[in-house]
This record gives sequence, C-alpha cells and structure tokens, in this order.
Amino acid sequence: MEFDGKFELEDVPPEKAWIVLSDPIAVRNALKGCQYITPMDDDFSFDDYEPEEDVETLPEADPEDVAERAFKEGQEYAALMQVGVGSVKPRFETSVTIDERDHDDFIMTATGSGTASGSSFSMESGMQIHPLEDGEGSRIEWWTEADISGRIAQLGSRVIKPVANKIVGNFFSNIEQQMSDVEETDSSITDRIRGML
Repeated sequence: MEFDGKFELEDVPPEKAWIVLSDPIAVRNALKGCQYITPMDDDFSFDDYEPEEDVETLPEADPEDVAERAFKEGQEYAALMQVGVGSVKPRFETSVTIDERDHDDFIMTATGSGTASGSSFSMESGMQIHPLEDGEGSRIEWWTEADISGRIAQLGSRVIKPVANKIVGNFFSNIEQQMSDVEETDSSITDRIRGML
C-alpha cells in the first residue's frame, strides 16, 4: 500500500520544523497511540523497556538534550504503537532504521517493520521539508510504502487508508502546535540546536 501527502505550516520556517521532527520525544508526543520511540541495540527487549515519563521538549527542554537525542542516520529505533483499525486494535512492536538524514536539504528516510498478534508490516518512508515560496512557512512532503499482512490486511485498503490518513492528519496538527510553541521562543535556542545537529 502507498500513502503520501503534503502539509503546510504557515509560520514555521524549515529549520525549526526540522528540529522538532528530529526529536523522537516530540514525534512520540504528537503520534497518537505511540508509547515510545527509543534507540535500540541487540539487547533491547520490548517486554522489559520502561520509557521515561514527562520528558521536556522545546521550548522548555535543554537544547543540548534535544540535540543529543535527535534521530541519527544509521541508528535503529524501537517504537511501541497501538493503532485501532475497525474492531482490531493491535499493539505493534516496531523497529525503524534512519537510512538517510540530510541536514542541508531537510530530507529524512527510514525503513522498518513491526509485528502484533496476527498482523505484521514492513515499510519504507520519508519526508522532505521545503520553504514556502510566498512566506516564512514550510511545506512538508511525506510518503510511505507499506506491506501489510495478517488480520489488519484482511480489512482491506478501504478501511486502512482512512485510518492512516487520520493518524497522519492528527500527527501534523499536534506537531504544528509544538512547532508554533518553538516559533514563539528565542530563535537563538533553535540556532544553537541546529549547530549541534
């Protein structure tokens, strides 16, 4: 299945959009049903991992902390997601690898896979942030190709696509609020973070 779309942020320049979308905590907070996104190694266990609670994001967070935890090219991340599709509400244990992260062109791509009881998926996804031609804002283009199998796949694309579009729409509404909060702060903070990324 293929999903793609565009999203405009009127008053958020690409540099600030990039910083917020580079923060796993900000992404987790904006993604409904996501319990955590964290770097994983060979010893990682979904059953044993306890995520940190109440982790600050910008503008309250320490800029060095945000830069330190930012997504890194080549790193694999664990994400625990619960998604409701019709009467099915699987809890996906997901691993995602950041394949490309280009600071200059604001491009990030990733591959991943996940399993839940009776369902699984694999995916390739990416995003690119462009400046708006007529202002200070950003246009975010995103895309995902996913292979879905099991109970969820049996529901078909007519059921899955509206759910996926709703999740993405909610995500960008939530992330826009976070970006607006950052936009209202002293730009020297985000300039410092950009220098560290």
